Amino acid sequence: MQVTSLKLPAKLKERVAEVVANTDKSAHAFMIEAIERQTALAEARKGFINDALAAEQTMLRSGKGYRAEEVHRYMLAKVSGRQPARPKAKTWR
Repeated sequence: MQVTSLKLPAKLKERVAEVVANTDKSAHAFMIEAIERQTALAEARKGFINDALAAEQTMLRSGKGYRAEEVHRYMLAKVSGRQPARPKAKTWR
């Protein structure tokens, strides 16, 4: 492992110490887990944005898309347990 030094504000260091007190976890382990979790979230967010940009490019190339109202109706019906027909892509150009 590589060694990295973190300079924490005193209040944050105190908060971490209070959180891990009386647990089987060290402050070091707690901070590693926090960094891992935030890194995974940032990676997922970046993937979501990349997927959205790719979908936008596909839509722009094809000239087809879905009306938001139809997609919202479809999703609401699905979460309500119904079996709605899928919305159809429409040419928007």
